[in-house]
Amino acid sequence: MNAVLDLTELNRRFGIPDIARVCEGDGGLARVDVTSPLTHGKMYMHGAHVTSWRPAGSEEVLFLSSKSRWEEGQAIRGGIPICFPWFRGKVDDPHAPAHGFVRTRSWQLYSIVETNAGVAVTMFIESDEQTRRWSPAEFRLVHRVTFGSELKLELVCINTGKTPLHFEEALHTYNRVADVGTVRLQGLDGTRFLDNTDSNKEKTQPGDVTIASQTDNAFINTQNAVDLLDPKLRRRIRLQKTKSSTTVVWNPWQEGAKGLRDLGVGEWKQFLCVEASNIMGAALTVAPGQEHTISAVLSVARL
Repeated sequence: MNAVLDLTELNRRFGIPDIARVCEGDGGLARVDVTSPLTHGKMYMHGAHVTSWRPAGSEEVLFLSSKSRWEEGQAIRGGIPICFPWFRGKVDDPHAPAHGFVRTRSWQLYSIVETNAGVAVTMFIESDEQTRRWSPAEFRLVHRVTFGSELKLELVCINTGKTPLHFEEALHTYNRVADVGTVRLQGLDGTRFLDNTDSNKEKTQPGDVTIASQTDNAFINTQNAVDLLDPKLRRRIRLQKTKSSTTVVWNPWQEGAKGLRDLGVGEWKQFLCVEASNIMGAALTVAPGQEHTISAVLSVARL
């Protein structure tokens, strides 16, 4: 079946007239477009990757690079990539893909359902010969995203194997900002973090988080909500989360951006990643037949 017919069949099976449709996105990749009175959103089957969320009355919330590579085997730069089953580089294999392999693979569409909260799009991926090249883990990963006045992400990891499944995970959210040097992140005052720009030394956050240089911090034992305040866009993006013990805050700054070929010139100023995650010492172990669900909820308010 060719790609056009495949999309037509997917849209026939899953689309909701005037609400959600399966269509061809950038690079010819399959995408779900959501349009409702509450929101506009886009989610690719490539990586089960959310690339746009614009609730009614608001500007676009997510950053997307103008230089992103739209092709199989490459990660989309921006939006909300899924990091699994490891975060950053794989400790025992420097040749393994950064942040795991599920963000560069095509997922399967399971359902599109209209709910009271919005439009829920569910996709899944399972372990196979390609994933076993990098990890023996046997798993089924389900990503359920509800596009509404809030954006809710639920990532379910099911251990389908016969041995314990050990993994890291992150919902690597690129928040769009007017100027990263002017934003403030509230809710982490006094929290310990590991500074990846300084050999992962443990430090304590004094007051609000502000960005004035390359930043890659993993805040430890964080369950509370955090607020990203953007004075130039006059808005607050709030991240609430469950079953997540670490919050990653990342921006490459000018020097780090030079090494990112899929990031446009100067675009490092336009985002701050604030990520619900379980990484490093907060990595998880799930017993055979059991599952774990991490969730994140984004909401927007005017300042």
